[in-house]
Amino acid sequence: MKVVVGQGSCGIATGAKKTSDEFQRIAAEKNLTNVVIDKTGCIGTCYLEPIVDVYNDEGALEARYVKCTTDKVERIVEEHLLGGKPVEEYVIPAEDEDFLSQQQRIVLRNCGQINPEKIEEYIATGGYEAARKVITSMTPDEVIEEIKVSGLRGRGGAGFPTWFKWNAIKSNKGAQKYMVCNADEGDPGAFMDRSVLEGDPHSLLEGMIIGGFAAGATEGIIYCRAEYPLAIARLEIAMAQAREKGYLGKNLFGTDFNFDIRIKAGAGAFVCGEETALIASLEGERGMPRLKPPFPAAKGYWKLPTNINNVETYANVAWIIANGGQAFADRGAEKSKGSKVFALAGKIKKGGLVEVPMGMTLKEVIYNIGGGIKNDKEFKAVQMGGPSGGCIPAELIDTPVTYEDINKTGAIVGSGGMIVMDEDTCMVDMARFFLDFTKKESCGKCNYCRIGTKRMLEILERITKGEGRDGDIELLEELAAKIKDGAMCGLGQTAPNPVLTTLKYFRNEYEDHIYNHKCTAKSCKALIHYEITEDCKGCTACARHCPVGAISGEKKQQHKIDPAICIKCGKCEESCKFGAVKRV
Repeated sequence: MKVVVGQGSCGIATGAKKTSDEFQRIAAEKNLTNVVIDKTGCIGTCYLEPIVDVYNDEGALEARYVKCTTDKVERIVEEHLLGGKPVEEYVIPAEDEDFLSQQQRIVLRNCGQINPEKIEEYIATGGYEAARKVITSMTPDEVIEEIKVSGLRGRGGAGFPTWFKWNAIKSNKGAQKYMVCNADEGDPGAFMDRSVLEGDPHSLLEGMIIGGFAAGATEGIIYCRAEYPLAIARLEIAMAQAREKGYLGKNLFGTDFNFDIRIKAGAGAFVCGEETALIASLEGERGMPRLKPPFPAAKGYWKLPTNINNVETYANVAWIIANGGQAFADRGAEKSKGSKVFALAGKIKKGGLVEVPMGMTLKEVIYNIGGGIKNDKEFKAVQMGGPSGGCIPAELIDTPVTYEDINKTGAIVGSGGMIVMDEDTCMVDMARFFLDFTKKESCGKCNYCRIGTKRMLEILERITKGEGRDGDIELLEELAAKIKDGAMCGLGQTAPNPVLTTLKYFRNEYEDHIYNHKCTAKSCKALIHYEITEDCKGCTACARHCPVGAISGEKKQQHKIDPAICIKCGKCEESCKFGAVKRV
């Protein structure tokens, strides 16, 4: 019998390591020598962590326990491991099984299924057979053609055809060529690449090996942000195991093809997600973009031919080679093939990681898989593409998730972040949040980005403080247009997108802030105040929770809030069980 505890970052953050230790302790105490305690990565249902799977001796899953904290371990051991009967009240509910059953998993095929620190488990799924097939029986042109047939597009941003980039580096001459993986995942609310690195690092390595063979490269570099220590640790383990098996290094699979990979830990600069800034960082310089052309495929790392794809792109490659490019192309939409991984975050019931066929609508992802909006509130918008993307409003919820359809809304698919917003989200403040992020992450090389984002942020900050002026909206639009046209790299060129999309779909909220000194969502502190209505029962809960003593009143009598003292923290509203405290 085997007990597998999900130990991705999300699981560990909710206590999975402690749960695993408790299983180890009790199993040793009861001398359960036939029980193996193992680990795996994140299966995607982050909202249910810690997750524990129990397998029988034949390898069949007997039960999946969710929110399995240490206090539940002893009962599971007693009733299931010893008694042979699963603890039904701890088992994943049927409606949560739908979260996984509606997905089509290629990139995430092994996440939550194998131990990422044991190469044997990856090999048992057919791992490294695609690399063997490519290196021993295919030509580089045949590999590139298979990727072309698949329709695989880059999963890190603009969706550029993968085969085209591989063919470009193959066609360029150089004493050395490089395959680089961009694992510098910096979008707020995005954790797709991290989960793959933590849960199935070998899929990335195999994809890079195949890409290296196709492009004629002999060295691979994984540029991973240092804030991902678990991902880096598991990558290092995977690379060491692959070298030991002869899958990395010299004379792969008995041929004359040499390929090895190393890791570069980045400092976490968002701009290093831009490929030329990433290359500058790899070379030991400050991460700042360079003018293109020349493109990296011609002159990249050390001015030699360089290919850059992100983690998710590479993680598709071995599956495509193993199953054929057409099998990948048969999934998805006409111009957006295959599946795409998304990180569901924000005001959604079932936050986590999903992989769905391209072409599924936003509504299907958010409601059918994600379970809808927390507390059954009204869906307002979804932010896609992170700081480089935009907000898609409720009226466009039937938009198919394809590169073309999402671009039409003003947002982008990007790397796959989906931040869901409800009726309580202020769209002006949301735009301010993303502008604050891009302003701080600007490398400062060009004036339009360095100064322009600062000026846009100043206007947004004034508006959210109730100090907006006539003409601010037009000034934001003017600045946005100039920044998009004048900025050197993608960070600056896309920085205005959250502002432009919120102006396009939620212009009334900007107008309310500026002309009516009112926050439509009742969210901006400077534009709201709290009142206690006649529904007050005088329970004193609000007064007891108020940190500044702004609430007064006798027990069983209606209370009052002194606006001169109130700091608008919202503790009174949270503590009132009768709905008597209102934001106005």
